[in-house]
Amino acid sequence: MVQFTLPTDSAVKKGRIVNKLDGVKNVKKFKIYRYDPETVDNPRIDTYEVDLDNCGPMVLDALIKIKDEIDPTLTFRRSCREGICGSCAMNIGGTIGGTNTLACTKPIADINGTVKVYPLPHSEVLKDLVPDLTHFHTQYTSISPWLQTQTQPPPDREILQSKEDRALLDGLYECILCACCSTSCPSYWWNGERFLGPAVLLQAYRWIVDSRDEMTGDRLDNVEDPFRLYRCHTIMNCTNTCPKNLNPAKAIVEIKKMLVRRR
Repeated sequence: MVQFTLPTDSAVKKGRIVNKLDGVKNVKKFKIYRYDPETVDNPRIDTYEVDLDNCGPMVLDALIKIKDEIDPTLTFRRSCREGICGSCAMNIGGTIGGTNTLACTKPIADINGTVKVYPLPHSEVLKDLVPDLTHFHTQYTSISPWLQTQTQPPPDREILQSKEDRALLDGLYECILCACCSTSCPSYWWNGERFLGPAVLLQAYRWIVDSRDEMTGDRLDNVEDPFRLYRCHTIMNCTNTCPKNLNPAKAIVEIKKMLVRRR
């Protein structure tokens, strides 16, 4: 695996121009990061031309078209195509620069000039656009992301929750763990081994404020650490890049406020 950081044009080996469409009017160029761990070659950027008149509107549609019709070796993750699973998270941009987002919900029409597609930044790359999220998911597991109670639940109904308590979960439960926010966070780049990152901390807060959960104190103890929580410097990259329009930075601030009140 290689550690991927967003490159300048000169930092990655120039790749192939895989296909060239002559006489086609509505053509869009895609420059895509390529890396194959089974070869000794350095990463490169390959260029593809796509006829948008015969392609769906989203970047993922173009990637699928490239893989199906032009280059079957291109590798990427995708599943739901509805912005729900988070599988197709990658760094996508054009002339101005890229941002972490979901390929399935990113319109090609929103991108000026050539479309540039890279894997999530500062992540180990398994192949092409596929990052290794093993560490990210291990951190997620460390916050015990499930309901924990000590009181025996009622045998004949669910654990009830008021409308007001349920409203506290809005803006939290919608997180799809795509890792767009965490891999856009400089603090996570520098301290990823110990800092939980915005996605995991947002998920931690989701369970901390759930009125049905009875382990709030233990959950706060779990994140109260100079690195696990306090490496966040409120840079706000996480909130700016979230494809679900969530606010991980606010969730982190709320955890810090709860710890202050507890003291």
